[in-house]
Amino acid sequence: MFKTGKRLLIAALAVSAPLLAGTAMAQDKGLISIIVNDTSNPYWFTEGKIARETAEELGYEANVSAHKGDTNTESRQIDTAITNQAKAIILDPANADGSVGAVRKAVDAGIPVFLVNAEINEQGLAKAQLVSNNAQGAAMGAQQWVQTVGDSANYVELKGAPSDNNAATRSNGYETVLSQYPDLKKVGEDVANWDRTQGYNKMQSLLQAHPDIQGVMSGNDEMALGAIAALKEAGKLKDIVVGGFDGSPDAVGAIKAGNLAYTVLQPVAIFSEDAVRMADKFITSGETGLDGEKKLYDCLLITPDNVDKYTSAFVLEQ
Repeated sequence: MFKTGKRLLIAALAVSAPLLAGTAMAQDKGLISIIVNDTSNPYWFTEGKIARETAEELGYEANVSAHKGDTNTESRQIDTAITNQAKAIILDPANADGSVGAVRKAVDAGIPVFLVNAEINEQGLAKAQLVSNNAQGAAMGAQQWVQTVGDSANYVELKGAPSDNNAATRSNGYETVLSQYPDLKKVGEDVANWDRTQGYNKMQSLLQAHPDIQGVMSGNDEMALGAIAALKEAGKLKDIVVGGFDGSPDAVGAIKAGNLAYTVLQPVAIFSEDAVRMADKFITSGETGLDGEKKLYDCLLITPDNVDKYTSAFVLEQ
């Protein structure tokens, strides 16, 4: 089991493993259905992979599906889990408001739901909501960004999907820190929906409107990497500080290349594993082991100073 402490161990991302195929052999304890966002993003790939491997280790059949942020797809996937008589559902919700009905549907069918990574805007439905401490991570990242760019600069921000509470939490966390420096001025912002291609396109537009910026704040690594590509293409990257959030392997590569100032690592594999173990505990005992519904997991900062301690995908030695 993954543990925090002197060493934070997050399982390696095996990109060659077939994620959506599920397990080849049914186990004895029934099915755990795992529903994530978009497996083309290494963060969500890891989330599903670790949850599936943990479920199989505990003796369950497990399958993974991806809704890609679409609540209709998510609802159908919940219907499938109900039809298949899943013992539990591990869900990264598509929409803070729009996923409430799907969660309620599963609960009404007698299936406990354990949320990971993102929240829904209703308490008392899910057995647990296990998420990164996004406010802590955003504040930590913003402080590092200021150390790098200085206390006087014009900058722009790329934001995640508005349907995900994490987007607003991170943006607010950045603002809490950066607003303390009156000579740091946000001159533009746009929504790039956690996506690298959108990050590239939105950065091109922002750069055209604000050619003299000195920094970019990004809500996740994929958008940051898209921004880096646009800035490099424009010959501007050496003059602009870009910060990321997630701790993805590509972001770490960008730090090593000198293109990304830092990334904030989310302990995705820890809470993905914890959610499945919690589901198993609830299935067998009726208890989650939590005092409340929500549990926050602190993030870690990856910079040029400690990037060599990132020994494999989503593994940081402390």
